[in-house]
Amino acid sequence: MEQVEKKNKTLIIKLLVAVVGMFGFGFALVPLYDVMCDALGINGKTNTVSAIQPKGMVPDTSRIVRVEFMSHINPDMPWTFEPERKVMEVHPGQVIQTAYIAKNLSGAFTTGQAVPSVSPGLGASYFNKIECFCFNQQPLNAQSEASMPLIFYIEPNIPESIHTLTLSYTLFNISDKVKTDTASLESNSSENMEISSLQGANL
Repeated sequence: MEQVEKKNKTLIIKLLVAVVGMFGFGFALVPLYDVMCDALGINGKTNTVSAIQPKGMVPDTSRIVRVEFMSHINPDMPWTFEPERKVMEVHPGQVIQTAYIAKNLSGAFTTGQAVPSVSPGLGASYFNKIECFCFNQQPLNAQSEASMPLIFYIEPNIPESIHTLTLSYTLFNISDKVKTDTASLESNSSENMEISSLQGANL
């Protein structure tokens, strides 16, 4: 009986260790996946700061890449948001300017933030934005409309296997976050002024 109990305890311990290991591996998969995707350039993420056009970059007029523009709006965002042009055919190395058109349909001042992605993911590292509305928050008054510029180029060394790139933006409503951040800054500023006043009074 004692041997059976020992075996059962050993089995239970092994099972518990296996379960803990499985949970740990599951949590580790997310950062590992991100690292792998970043290393291989397959995550569809594009540059988040302005790219500098290389000096002497010459468009490859022998090739054409089809660029498709898409837009998605988060459910709580009371805007319309559409690309000025849905499709463009461009040469790698050619600097292209276009825009997205946004309109605030609500009766209140609203701030939006656009998050871009490019597919196929392998092509994301070859898609460079010189200017993009996604670099900054986009405030818009009630019932107002704005043209939001986008200037980009595709690197001339993009693999020949890539003939089409799809640039997609998802628009989020960050008005509450902006209000919270502003209130926090005002509170900190007020506290600093009070501290300065007290220090001045003690001198």
